[in-house]
Amino acid sequence: MKDRDGILAALDGGLVVSCQAYPGEPMRDSNTMAQIARAAVTGGAVSIRLQGIGDIRAAEDLTVPVIGLWKDGADGVFITPTLRHALAVAEAGADIVALDGTRRPRPDSLSLSTTIARLRQEHPTVLVMADCGSLADARAAEDAGADILGTTLSGYTGERPRTTGADLELIASIAADCRTPVMAEGRIRTPAEVTAARAAGAFAVCVGTAITHPTTITSWFASALSSDGSARA
Repeated sequence: MKDRDGILAALDGGLVVSCQAYPGEPMRDSNTMAQIARAAVTGGAVSIRLQGIGDIRAAEDLTVPVIGLWKDGADGVFITPTLRHALAVAEAGADIVALDGTRRPRPDSLSLSTTIARLRQEHPTVLVMADCGSLADARAAEDAGADILGTTLSGYTGERPRTTGADLELIASIAADCRTPVMAEGRIRTPAEVTAARAAGAFAVCVGTAITHPTTITSWFASALSSDGSARA
């Protein structure tokens, strides 16, 4: 893949698509995730975000930058939580390693700056995306050396409200306060919300569930009909 500046240029102003399925779901298969990723690229995605070593490896033929992560658990610091996880994601072929970029203690007791520095010692061309929950997180992640600041954890760490749609206030605050590019991510469902996030200062916008998780998308439509039926009864 390209060098750092080339990867950032490829993402600038574009749509990133997150392709993930949860354990026990019908689509929880690495080859299936890779096929969905290829379809998203055909539709115009400039980058793909994938969870898990198997999914990253299955999509090795993608022609766009891959943002890789490894979720270990579902609470606390669980998005690529340790240096070991980060190294494995890079070794699987990710161009960008996404990890928890909050100020919370990490399971291996390493600081974020140490994790990033040691990752770069082993993989000097890999970029780092810090998944943040607040402006304070973003500032600390920038100081630690992150290449991209994501709003991924907004509303999940207790520092920000869980907004309906993108946290536009946080996007704007990070864009105004930090030099590092900010990627809008989290609860973005519509094209209008994508353009609003871009207008707020995001250099790229990541959409996941609303594009690649048919179980949830179907539930939105089914719920709408159920609500309509109740209203008419």
